[in-house]
Amino acid sequence: MSRAAIPLLRSCASSLLRSARPSAAGAIRPELLGSAAATTHRQIRHSSHSPMGTPSPNPRKKVTIGTLRSLHRRGEPITMITAHDFPSAHVADAAGMDMVLVGDSLAMVALGMEDTSEVMVDEMLLHCRSVARATKAAFTVGDLPMGSYEIAPAQALETAIRFIKEGRMQGVKLEGGKEMAPTIERITSAGIPVLGHVGLHPQRQNALGGFRVQGKTSASAMKVLEDALAVQEAGCFAVVLEAVPAEVAALVTEKLSIPTIGIGAGNGCSGQVLVQVDMTGNFPPGRFLPKFVKKYGDVWAESLKAIETYRDEVKSREYPAPEHTYPIAPQELEAFVKRVEEA
Repeated sequence: MSRAAIPLLRSCASSLLRSARPSAAGAIRPELLGSAAATTHRQIRHSSHSPMGTPSPNPRKKVTIGTLRSLHRRGEPITMITAHDFPSAHVADAAGMDMVLVGDSLAMVALGMEDTSEVMVDEMLLHCRSVARATKAAFTVGDLPMGSYEIAPAQALETAIRFIKEGRMQGVKLEGGKEMAPTIERITSAGIPVLGHVGLHPQRQNALGGFRVQGKTSASAMKVLEDALAVQEAGCFAVVLEAVPAEVAALVTEKLSIPTIGIGAGNGCSGQVLVQVDMTGNFPPGRFLPKFVKKYGDVWAESLKAIETYRDEVKSREYPAPEHTYPIAPQELEAFVKRVEEA
């Protein structure tokens, strides 16, 4: 320590000693006496890295397949949202989502990839485990990534088992219609719930010529219905309808006995799903959003404002203020100053 800093230390020590003198009531203020005295006065300790925070005073019952079927029977819409890590799952669960999907969209929104085709099984499983740790009530579903289930039903079952055992998911989702029926049957026969996905298949967007709306002709709409009926027959507990005209999705929903979860398919579906990053506005201005996305917040702007303010306060030394620092007993500080002088 430089000699120039010693007068400052002495000034701090003298100030603390004056503050810690007995008050009119004859008591020394415990908050100024350092850890030993303050601990005896009041002990409150929370780790700054504790992930869960205060538990909810009114925890929800766990959502199960039975819960989802009950919602469907009553005609109550099913709410579903994506999550890709502990914080996004924590807030989704706290907000009362019925289902949380660890979608392969995390390839773009969490890993910065160009599209979903890049993400690998091990990467998905890492994110699934993070989401599972935070999700206490919502029913969790993991998205099987491209290349992990198309080769054969046995391959798909092996991947699905990993999502349940290693990823701690309660169900899996895969894309495809009639051609995927044998695969779905193989997975569900092993006792693993499967969420189907028909209409637009993002994993096949190269073959489709991009992210194109499906079901815009009578023949195409009939294919959506046939695919939905096929995955229902194969054992899916529900099916996602993506990028389908609202009228077509409503008719498909009427023909099925399982719930439909719409994304860009109108409000005639049994429920809805959105990518959390999209609907919360957690992205910079100018990013393209699909027509069906409603931006419910502006997380990017709030985060940017907070971080910029932090930057400015650090630069001006406004932060950290005294209330953000830990105390030391005045006597200990004075002894430290003496030892520094003698060093």
